This record gives sequence, structure tokens and C-alpha cells, in this order.
Amino acid sequence: MAESHDIILAPVVTEKSTDQMAENNCYSFVVAEKANKIQIRQAVEKIWDVRVTDVRTMRYAGKARRSLLGQMARNWNKGRRPDFKKAVVQLAEGDHIEFYELG
Repeated sequence: MAESHDIILAPVVTEKSTDQMAENNCYSFVVAEKANKIQIRQAVEKIWDVRVTDVRTMRYAGKARRSLLGQMARNWNKGRRPDFKKAVVQLAEGDHIEFYELG
């Protein structure tokens, strides 16, 4: 099994994920593409010492990058953003994760 920090790559801090934190005690993370729900659950519980009640995963395909040269680059090989996998983890009541400190 991979290390916990190799499975959880980064937190997703957006307006929607912040609302989910406050309302449903759900936290979003970018995770390794080969990680399964059991590995994600164990990694979150090990890193932050919390109890996980539910894990949902989603795969996102990378989008095509916009060209910088406009019409000149239409025939050139265009790049893509990388594919990634996101996990939404719901914690037990009373548990929470501190991503950043206020003040």
C-alpha cells in the first residue's frame, strides 16, 4: 500500500466545497488516480485522526488547453490539462479537519 501522503494529494478549497464543509461535514481532496475508496478512507483517518463515514469518488478528464497564439496555433499540436480523481469524504459528527488557521 502506498503512503498516506501519496494517496491524498491536495485539498479542494472552493466555494462549493466550503459550503459542504459547513453543512454536511464533507471534505474534498484530489487523490491518486489508482487509489480506491478503502485506501482513501484509511489515509484520511491516519493523517487527521478522524472517523470517516462515507467516501465518494469522481474522475475528471483533462480539458484541452487554450492556445496562446490564437489562429496561428490551430494546426499545431495542442496540449491538455492532466486527468485527475477527486474524493468527497464525509466525517463522523463532531470531527473536523483544519486546512488553514484564521488570524
